[in-house]
Amino acid sequence: MLDAKFIVEHAELVKQNCRNRGVPADAEVDRFVQLEAQRRTKQAEWDELNRQANQVAKQIGQAKDAAQQQALKERGRQLREAAAQAKSALDAIQQEMLQIQKRIPNMTHPDAPVGDGSANRICRFGRTPVRQFDFPPLDHVQLAEKLDLLDLEAGARVAGHGFYFLKNEAVLLELALQRYAVGELQKEGFTLMITPDLARNEILEGIGFLPRGPETQIYSIEGTDLGLIATAEITLGGMFADQILEAEQLPMLFAGISHCFRTEAGAHGRATRGLYRVHQFTKVEMFAFTLPDQSDSMLERFCELECRLFDGLGIPYRVIDTATGELGGPAYRKYDLEAWMPGRGEWGEITSTSNCTDYQARRLGIRYRSKGEKGTRFVHTLNGTAIAISRTLLAILENYQQADGSVVIPEVLRAWVGKDRIEPKR
Repeated sequence: MLDAKFIVEHAELVKQNCRNRGVPADAEVDRFVQLEAQRRTKQAEWDELNRQANQVAKQIGQAKDAAQQQALKERGRQLREAAAQAKSALDAIQQEMLQIQKRIPNMTHPDAPVGDGSANRICRFGRTPVRQFDFPPLDHVQLAEKLDLLDLEAGARVAGHGFYFLKNEAVLLELALQRYAVGELQKEGFTLMITPDLARNEILEGIGFLPRGPETQIYSIEGTDLGLIATAEITLGGMFADQILEAEQLPMLFAGISHCFRTEAGAHGRATRGLYRVHQFTKVEMFAFTLPDQSDSMLERFCELECRLFDGLGIPYRVIDTATGELGGPAYRKYDLEAWMPGRGEWGEITSTSNCTDYQARRLGIRYRSKGEKGTRFVHTLNGTAIAISRTLLAILENYQQADGSVVIPEVLRAWVGKDRIEPKR
């Protein structure tokens, strides 16, 4: 969340930023400024009542007689009651401020395109050109059926629509993609992690996910304060909640493997076909904790790593500088990689990377201290998809399909899959 002082001192800038993001919040920002004035008044009142109560307490032992002592005790009691009432009012003001503060999105990088999805800016294309087929390409569901790689019907029987079984070479491809991604990231100095698939509500909310309510993408565990994670960004970001790091430790880079669970509320139509938008998938996620002056360059590094991974896989993609209206609440700037998906006949998001500046760190209480300097500051956090397995499988099947119905395995994965081609089953 944004710093309270920043919101008050730059209220008009914050309101314009909200409008750019499609989150009109003029009334809430104005209310926040009003509440801050009330908070200062009530804080001063509480401080003064406590000062007077302490002063009276010291005088009780110096009373000349019992009557004066009793009068001072009564005065002390009245002051303590008044102080308690002031504190209760102060807490209520601060709680309302905090709820507004949490709803206000992060500020936006000045170079991010302003507008809705139609304003997204194409930055560049990947090394692999879009393939021109000399036969009608199939989509990944058709290919998976012919190659016996996917069982959507069994997934639906077991867990409902949006769940699936991977089979045969698809299982080997999933494992190969994990090994490929973590191998590349390990060479780049990332610490490899396998994270929990659950997180407490306070961590989910701190990262920026709504753990409850009609708009949530989170599956909650009834009777607990836990939810299934939608991304390892949640667990990796929550590792250092309420901790103080040392400046010389930063940047810290982590690569987390996890299952991801999403309700995909509101999803419909072609986007829900096959593996494109599912309720469970495996992902290798990049996460960084940095100093404030390191986060802009780290975002570019994360984007380059994503490009390198998909150039290595030989999948056509384009890089999108995401428009303000498409940014999630925590993101200051976000790049998406969109892969060409021949079976769908369109580009589809396959990775994203975001610089969240100190927005998540302030919500989670993650700070750093520098030697020789007083106090602490909030770290900056960044996240980036290395490989989201389900959509990457989709892109491989559709881009590497052959006229005879087979699918060629990307060269970088062949050692783990154990073959160079998936043949139709007889």
